[in-house]
Amino acid sequence: MNTAARMESSGERSRIQISQVTADLLTEAGLARWIIPRSSKIYVKGKGEMQTYWVSKSNRSMQPKSADLKSEMETLDEGAETEKSSETGEEENKEFHRVEGMNRIERLVEWNVEVLTSLLEQIVCSRGGVVNQIQTLSNVENSIGVCGRTVLDEFTPIIPLKRFDADELERRQSISGFGIGGEAKSQLRNYISTIAGMYPDNAFHNFEHASHVTASVKKLLSRIVLFGEGNGLGASIPKESVDLVDLAGHSYGITSDPLTQFAVVFSAIIHDVDHPGVPNAQLVKENTRCAQIYKKSVAEQKSVDIAWDMLMEDGYADLRACIYQTEEDLRRFRQLVVNTVMATDIVDKELQLLRKGRWEAAFDSTAETKNDGVESDDRKATIVIEHLIQASDVAHTMQHWHIYKKWNERFFMECYRAYREGRADSDPSTNWYKSEIGFFDYYVIPLAKKLQSCGVFGVSSHEYLNYATANRDEWVREGAALVQQFLATFKEDNAHLTAPLDPLIVELEE
Repeated sequence: MNTAARMESSGERSRIQISQVTADLLTEAGLARWIIPRSSKIYVKGKGEMQTYWVSKSNRSMQPKSADLKSEMETLDEGAETEKSSETGEEENKEFHRVEGMNRIERLVEWNVEVLTSLLEQIVCSRGGVVNQIQTLSNVENSIGVCGRTVLDEFTPIIPLKRFDADELERRQSISGFGIGGEAKSQLRNYISTIAGMYPDNAFHNFEHASHVTASVKKLLSRIVLFGEGNGLGASIPKESVDLVDLAGHSYGITSDPLTQFAVVFSAIIHDVDHPGVPNAQLVKENTRCAQIYKKSVAEQKSVDIAWDMLMEDGYADLRACIYQTEEDLRRFRQLVVNTVMATDIVDKELQLLRKGRWEAAFDSTAETKNDGVESDDRKATIVIEHLIQASDVAHTMQHWHIYKKWNERFFMECYRAYREGRADSDPSTNWYKSEIGFFDYYVIPLAKKLQSCGVFGVSSHEYLNYATANRDEWVREGAALVQQFLATFKEDNAHLTAPLDPLIVELEE
């Protein structure tokens, strides 16, 4: 307060001036582009000379320029079921309709709300419509995540999933009319809207990316349900729905429990909330507050803590009552969220090795681990969920070429901006072409092959592998030229800048 009061005399009309401490906090939060250093230091009584900054939040969003519904649904691609009207030639969506006056983010929020509402209705249906208040669980809720352990400490290699017998699953198909109630729906909308607002306007790690990941998760879950001809699904079951029945057991219990499905979709939505726009290694190098707390998987653990703490607020009590009614379900929900979000850290080598070992223990027939019974199914389900979210997180690499190219460019823009802001050691453009080939060869294509080998995802696994291979080949042919296009686009979009973007070093032109 004292510093702010003394800085006031050196301010200018209609401009916001901040100190070095505040500028550092904004930079740590991934908002360095908001701040512009003053050309000269100011004199502050009792403080001496100080470097201060102007806040100038640009109207130029790093997110996509197109705000129309058609563009958004193309971005969500195969996750949101669309059909083209032969009469009007307009894109129509069965779940998501244009609401006049809504902006792009609000429309994405509504799409996510409808996806989660459908799953919540299935959870309520599985309980026979029971939605009681859960004050008795308040002590358990308050104890989760605050017992001195980090989120990563909570990770477990096997999550016991809930089992339902075939008769119960069949009876559940005839139960209809179970909603979540107006108050819970309002709380869900408020929650997702708030989460959307906590995603920075990064070029790649933004709320549209979260929605794209969610669409892929939804698609893969629906494909699990439709796997094979003997899974007990009748023709009356809508293709686009994420259903309850999995009578053939192909999913190791994943799709027989709607809470598991909800948890995975929920995790997709929140997995990158408040993402700083730089990798974990950079956060550790900068020794940010979050890096000091979490040590590794910094962004992922922070996202879980932010999203979970907000969900536990009093204003979301009705929403939570729809998600779980017992301590067992609460703890299973928490564990699924932790495991799913932590799986999105694909860079940490130690975590990669552990994940590889869990896959081999679950699916390698030569492994010493016993591969039959409920525990074996739970082991398989847990690792399949990890790979499902990983595939969804990079779903653009396993979709149509134009989808891949669009998201690849956005990721390049985010990484290149970080470099220009002094938050990366090397220029990513110098190795982007070769690194993408390596990413396909050593991560994307092997991941697609695992989706195929686990025997859960039906035709989607073949589809993902085919697209990944085709995109890799196309990148080999076109990638080098595209990188130069990306660079040219960045320079054109930032033509007003006369120097590198590091706001702590040079002054930018407005």
